[in-house]
Amino acid sequence: MSRARACVPPILRSLFRAALAGSATLALLSAPVQAQQSVLKVTTIPEEAATEQMRKFGPLTKYLERTLSMKVAFTPVSDYPAAVEALVNKQADVVWFGGFTHVQAQLRSGGKIVPIAQREEDTQLRSVFITQTGSGIKTLADLKGKQVSFGSPSSTSGHLMPRSFLLQAKIDPDKDFKRVAYSGAHDAAIASVVGGRVDAAALDITVWRKFVEEKKVDTAKVDVFFTTPPYFNYNWSVHADMPAALRERITKALLDLSVATPEGKEILTLNRATRYIPTKAENYRDLEAAGRSAGLIK
Repeated sequence: MSRARACVPPILRSLFRAALAGSATLALLSAPVQAQQSVLKVTTIPEEAATEQMRKFGPLTKYLERTLSMKVAFTPVSDYPAAVEALVNKQADVVWFGGFTHVQAQLRSGGKIVPIAQREEDTQLRSVFITQTGSGIKTLADLKGKQVSFGSPSSTSGHLMPRSFLLQAKIDPDKDFKRVAYSGAHDAAIASVVGGRVDAAALDITVWRKFVEEKKVDTAKVDVFFTTPPYFNYNWSVHADMPAALRERITKALLDLSVATPEGKEILTLNRATRYIPTKAENYRDLEAAGRSAGLIK
């Protein structure tokens, strides 16, 4: 035995060995966490078909990978509640929410969801009601006795706010409509009117404008007969447990997007945005109140 080792009491040698073993165990336990943090998991509410979501968010995924210097995995989910559960349960790191799904996630998580950015357009978003041009429907009151489609039950612009404005106009969809349908997505709502399966439908005005601009709908046959007042809507949200430094880097990456660069213009155009701006939880309190008033939040 060396002189140095002989000078160390046996009890201290035992403590040193325990400390080294503890450090090794801690390193092993922390390894999976570090591995998970190397991939940023992103998803979105399925406001349009999954193929369109992949097309729309593909360039943004590549931009975030380069900007954040980490792998970014974009995975569509099956429905709006799945997007809520993904962030609440930390199965996703960043989620594109509608205002109502953001509120639902906040309530489900006990206030642990942080909105970090929204499109500038989302400070003044509107919904539209569409119908076939020869239907005779010209006002919300004309919807009484008709078959009307909303989008997903959890959609802000495709259900919550259209229902809220109908109730303000003294029209109760569940009592006054012949049938209430839920298409599940904005593009499907358009298709349901075009195909004559319903008399009218409500959807996000930005999706409607995109379909018109891309000539995917003939406004001589189907067009808007009512546009709602404006309200706050979509945002990018993260879980409050995300490290602050990563949250700040993601936020900065979104806010730095500009139509002045080819990459930024492509991403923003696909996202139906002119730019991203900061947002906060307070912006969505009116949506929670609307949800409670409409009976969609108990």
